[in-house]
Amino acid sequence: MENHTTISKYPINDFKSGESWRLFKIMGEFVEGIDSLHSLGPAVSIFGSARTDRQSPDYQKAQEVATLFAKSGYAIITGGGPGMMEAANKGAIGEGVESVGLNIKLPFEEKINPYTTQQIQFNYFFVRKVMFIKYAQAYIIMPGGFGTLDELFETMTLIQTKRILQMPIILMGSKFWGGLVEWIKNKMVGDGMISPKDLDLFHVLDDPQRAVKIVQDFHR
Repeated sequence: MENHTTISKYPINDFKSGESWRLFKIMGEFVEGIDSLHSLGPAVSIFGSARTDRQSPDYQKAQEVATLFAKSGYAIITGGGPGMMEAANKGAIGEGVESVGLNIKLPFEEKINPYTTQQIQFNYFFVRKVMFIKYAQAYIIMPGGFGTLDELFETMTLIQTKRILQMPIILMGSKFWGGLVEWIKNKMVGDGMISPKDLDLFHVLDDPQRAVKIVQDFHR
């Protein structure tokens, strides 16, 4: 009987072929994202929960934030889904700027909202996150779950390690983010895991007008 080294019941050569094909798919997503966004112009990425109800004050705040940035000439980039992402795209859509949705294919939640002028579909979270970060002049973090925290901490890590240029990171909603910020100060700074100056990487705000002013002043 012919003997094959197998992984998950498939011959090793078939496995390698599958991995190679996956690399081409990843490259294809990078190419599509770059081709679609390279001429976008000034933009802000707005992160937040897909589960936020349309009647929530947080939904209204996300829409207000996006509207103010759009009126100031910034395109809006979101994950393209429901909740906070929908609110931000909705705030941008009527202001004559690009309202971009970088959608991820998931078995739940991530249905493309109807308020985008440009949509890009991704299979890979890490490719999508590159597009969020690469084409934004600021990052607005609305209340959210694991995905929002992932995007927040990856962005701060990239700035902290000087892998990307420093840009404003704004956490909107002191009531929501206050506990996390206190934990960062007391444990991460207190135990020497990060330096006190790393707290300057982000702002915690409640006023959308103040958020716009911080971003405008930074880029002046």
